[in-house]
Amino acid sequence: MLSDLFWTGLIVCLPVLGLTMLVGLFISVLQVVTQVQEMSLTFVPKLLTAGAAIVIFGPWMLKKLGQFATQLWTGIPSMF
Repeated sequence: MLSDLFWTGLIVCLPVLGLTMLVGLFISVLQVVTQVQEMSLTFVPKLLTAGAAIVIFGPWMLKKLGQFATQLWTGIPSMF
């Protein structure tokens, strides 16, 4: 049950974290090339990407969490 919890948590967080990491990597490379070291240049695009990923993948994430919660509730009788 605990491994299912961690696996579901990883799967649900992966789209947001993955996209944010890719944008952060792209912005870091851009900063190295242009030698512009501005903190808000990295923060704002990653924040917007995370928000867009939650909007786009939100229904899928909610469905996965709902399936996990349903699996937990239906598995309660087999625990006793």
